[in-house]
Formats: sequence, C-alpha cells, structure tokens
Amino acid sequence: MKHIISPLDLSVAELSDVLELAQEIIKEPKKYSNVCNGKKLATLFYEPSTRTRLSFEAAMLNLGGSVLGFSSADSSSAAKGESVADTIRVISSYADICAMRHPKEGAPYVAAEYSTIPVINAGDGGHNHPTQTLTDLLTIKTLKGRLEHLTIGFCGDLKFGRTVHSLINAMVRYPNVKFVLISPLELRIPEYLREEVLIENKIPYKEVQKLEEVLPELDLLYMTRVQKERFFNEEDYIRLKDSYILDMKKMAYAKQDMLVLHPLPRVNEISTEVDNDPRAVYFKQAEFGVYVRMALIMMLLEVHTTC
Repeated sequence: MKHIISPLDLSVAELSDVLELAQEIIKEPKKYSNVCNGKKLATLFYEPSTRTRLSFEAAMLNLGGSVLGFSSADSSSAAKGESVADTIRVISSYADICAMRHPKEGAPYVAAEYSTIPVINAGDGGHNHPTQTLTDLLTIKTLKGRLEHLTIGFCGDLKFGRTVHSLINAMVRYPNVKFVLISPLELRIPEYLREEVLIENKIPYKEVQKLEEVLPELDLLYMTRVQKERFFNEEDYIRLKDSYILDMKKMAYAKQDMLVLHPLPRVNEISTEVDNDPRAVYFKQAEFGVYVRMALIMMLLEVHTTC
C-alpha cells in the first residue's frame, strides 16, 4: 500500500507513468469509466475547497466508483475533538482510499501512519499539495511538450504557497530547470526550501521583486494569490495583497509561447482581460486536475482497464 503525502513520494518513473495514464484518459475517457466499480473514495476536508474536493469526487465518479466524506471540520467529529488518528481508523473500514485536506502541516502524514487504506494529501497548511503538483506537471507536459529545459517564474505568495513549494520540489528532479522567484521580501520562499532544495541541489535561481523585469525570459509564469487565511496580521495582508497584478500590459513583455498557470482560486492577481490570451491556461489546468487524479486513484488502488 502506498500513500501520497509529498510529490517526492513518487519517483520520476512513477510520475511519468501517472502522467502518461492521465494523457490516455484524456484521449479515451470512456475506456476507464468502470474500472473502480464497487470502490469508495473518502474525502476528508477539514478546510474549505472547491476545485480539489470536487475534482477528486469527479475523478472517482468518472471511474465508476462512489464518494463519501465531509467538506468542513465543523461537519465532522473533529468539532467534538476527535483526533485525525481516530478518524482515519474508522474511515479505513468504510472506504478503499482517502483524500485529506487539513490546515495543519503534517496531518495527512499522521493519518497515513494509522490508516489501512491509501491516503492522498489534498493540501496540508502551507506545506504540500502533491495532486496540484501532478496537475501542474500534466499541464506543462501536455501544453509545452516537456518537463525539462524550462525557466519557470513563481510570482506572489511564495512563503505560504504550498502549491509553489510542491512544484519546486518536483521540478528540481528534471534537467536544466531554472527558477525565477518573484515576490515582496516578506513573502519570499522559506529558508529550508532555498537551502535544502535549491542550493543543495545546485539549481539555478534568482529572487526579484519586479515582475516586468523578468517576464521576457520565462517559459512559464506560475501566479499565486496572497492568501488571507495564512496571515496572523490583517494589516500585513492588506498591505501585500495587491503586490502583483498580471494584466495585458505586462503580458506584452512575455514570450509568445509563455504559459500562465495558476492553482486557483484567483482573486485579482490576474486581470480578467488576460483570460482571453491563448497563453492563459489556468482553466485548462483545472480541467487536467480531474484526469490526473483519476490516474493517481487507479495507480494507488492498482486497478486497470480491461479494454
């Protein structure tokens, strides 16, 4: 039995297998519509979510399985003080696989320690979001045709953005990948990520504060919102929330084949006028999330199409 708590829980070869299966599902979705008949996915979401929760549910339903679970801690026994360990012990007897989102870093790891079914981390605080990373990788591989030889710009909240942390961890395993980290000083990437991932692996990177200066050199721009829920001080959030807004004036600096990604939800960091630019692929990215979660569920449950 395998759990997916971090993107690093999958080897490069396993990542390749998942992405290839997802691309096959995109081509022939009906071929996979019954492979999870009789299987149940539990969605344990202690934190609000739209895309991640619904895409997990859509993925399992598309595979012919069924879904049970809760969408907030208030609607679970966590409100009564039940521990994650006790919850997963019970859920393990109800479902075949579990997707968990939790505001505390490490909670899905604790669940995996006590679970008898595969646990997928659907986001834990500011730490990891491996299935969003798989979604990002599928988007890049499908639309760019490669995962290597890329210059990737990350813009916005790089301190608390778990999607940024996860994707950096995944991309450093591919050759000739460079990072441009664009943020206010207060929202730069955590020190451990800079020291233990980038510097230790000798990955080329630079940290800048102005988006326009680096746009011409980027193959990919990964925008993020400044997350109000990660701030202890509302004054800091108000001061920083509009630090970077991508509009068509800024897009004029970018390459004609640069792709704009965003894990969503968007607030105002990407102007709606950018939506019509063919380089804006964040809604396609959200669509890809269903297919890659279908592939991951199939891998963890070890089910295969009989067609």
